[in-house]
Amino acid sequence: MISGLWLASLLLAVLTLLPLWRFKAWWVRGLDFPRLQLAAAALVILVAQLLLIDFSQFSQAAMALISAGCLVFQLWWILPYTPLHRKEVMAAADGATPCIAILNANVLASNRNSQALIDLVRQHQPDILVTLESDSWWQQQLDVLSDDYPHNVKCPLDNLYGMHVYSRLPLHNPSLQFLVEEGVPSVHAEVELSDSSRIAVHFLHPAPPSPTENASSEERDAELLIVAASVKQVTTPVIVAGDLNDVAWSETTRLFRKVSGLLDPRIGRGMYNSFHADYPFMRWPLDHLFHSSHFTLQHIHRLPAIGSDHFPMLIRLCYTGQQQPQDGSARIRTIKN
Repeated sequence: MISGLWLASLLLAVLTLLPLWRFKAWWVRGLDFPRLQLAAAALVILVAQLLLIDFSQFSQAAMALISAGCLVFQLWWILPYTPLHRKEVMAAADGATPCIAILNANVLASNRNSQALIDLVRQHQPDILVTLESDSWWQQQLDVLSDDYPHNVKCPLDNLYGMHVYSRLPLHNPSLQFLVEEGVPSVHAEVELSDSSRIAVHFLHPAPPSPTENASSEERDAELLIVAASVKQVTTPVIVAGDLNDVAWSETTRLFRKVSGLLDPRIGRGMYNSFHADYPFMRWPLDHLFHSSHFTLQHIHRLPAIGSDHFPMLIRLCYTGQQQPQDGSARIRTIKN
C-alpha cells in the first residue's frame, strides 16, 4: 500500500513539474491543460496518505509533503478562474449601452446538428456569431441567418479550420488572414456599434499541439503573440476571441495577455470549461474572449451542447467609451520570460 502511494506521489510530481520545461512538444504542453484534474488527483492522493501513512517515518511524511506541494502548485494556476479570486473586469451598470454580444461556437466539422446552433442564435440574438471548423455544408445551413446577419466573412474549409463570421452590426475593413500557417485563417475587422463607435475584433483558431495536428506548440504560440503584439500599442477598443487551443492559465496565454494588455472576464467568475462537451471529467477552457479595458461585462454564459465537442460561449460586453479601472487588483500573476 505504501509503495503504491509513493508511486502515485512520484507520478503526480512528474506530471506537475514537466510543464515547467519550456519544451514545445505536444506531450509536454498538453500537460498545461488538465490542472484542475491534476489538483483533484493530488487531493485524493493526499487524503489517502493522511489516513494511511505513519508520520513518524520521515520517508512517509516526505511523500505526503510532495503530494501537498503538487496540490498547492496546481491550485496556484487555476484559483484566479474561480469566485475565490477578485474579478478582473467590472460588471456593467444596469442599462449600460452600447453593448455587443458575441456567440463563439466551434461546431465540429463532422457535426450535422446545425439546427441546434441556429436555435441558440435565434434564442439569444447575439450581435456576432463566430463559427469554427465550419465547412461548405455548415455555410449552407447558416446562411438562413443572412437576413438578420447581413454582414459576414466566410472561409469554408474542409481541414477543420474553416471560419465564418455573421454580424448584425456593420463590419468595416474586414480581412481574412493566414498569419502563421497556410490553411489556418483568422478574421480581423472593425465593428460599428449602435452609437457609431468602432471597435477592433480579431477572431482566431490556431492549430493545437497534438499528435494529429502540430508536433509542437510553436505555430499556436506564434499566432497568439503576433496578434498580441499587433494590439499592444493600440488605444482603440479591442476584442480577441475564438478557440485558441490553449487553456486560460497556460504560460502562453499569460504571455499573450501580458503583451497585449487585454483583460479576461472569467477571472474571479469561473473557468467556463468549453471542451470536451462529451466528457465532464475532462474539461478545460479552450474558447476565449479577451478585451481591452474599454468594456465592462454584462454576462458570460456557456450555452447548451450542440453536438460538437465544444460548448458554444456567449459573452456580452458593454462599451464605456473610455478605459475602465480594473475591479480590484485582480490582474493574474505574470510569468517572466
